[in-house]
Amino acid sequence: MTEILVLYYSRHGGTRNIARLIARGIEAKGAVAKLRTVPEIASAGEPLPASEPSDPLVTLEDLATCDGLAMGSPVRFGNMAAPLKHFIDSSAKAWLAGTLIGKPAMVFTSGSMLHGGQETTLQSMMLPLLHHGMVIVGLPHSEPALHTTQGGGSPYGPSHVTAEDRRTADADEKSLALAAGRRLAHIASRLKD
Repeated sequence: MTEILVLYYSRHGGTRNIARLIARGIEAKGAVAKLRTVPEIASAGEPLPASEPSDPLVTLEDLATCDGLAMGSPVRFGNMAAPLKHFIDSSAKAWLAGTLIGKPAMVFTSGSMLHGGQETTLQSMMLPLLHHGMVIVGLPHSEPALHTTQGGGSPYGPSHVTAEDRRTADADEKSLALAAGRRLAHIASRLKD
């Protein structure tokens, strides 16, 4: 059975919601979606939030056993959020062992503004995955929602514009997240075979 790790960090729920849509797309292709998150880290002058994570925390073993990876973060000044970057920075053992070489990966994000840095955030997440030797999977323009979206979504990966009111994903954003999950599961199962 093909197993895809859906790894994300989400502070307010937008990125988590896209992760769950991607997981549904993965499972629609008959693969297993393994949802994992990363722990909070303290920001300058701010205490750690007291809430429990909604999914289990990721381990390096999760990287070793997955057949593919979907990785997501909210937009933080056009970059991935520090908690996710902290985990990636701690994955040197997996890098040295070649754990992720040849496995497919895709990235996704969520942000409050249409032009708030979604595409640069997606690109920032691709860089360490390329260093790990992963095969980057994007969204082709054959996906109709890429031509009609008024919110998130690009060839770099699915995304969601939450706006000030933390709105839920619209039809195009949902369609692109589901399609990305299906595409990643399909490619992962082909590469696994």
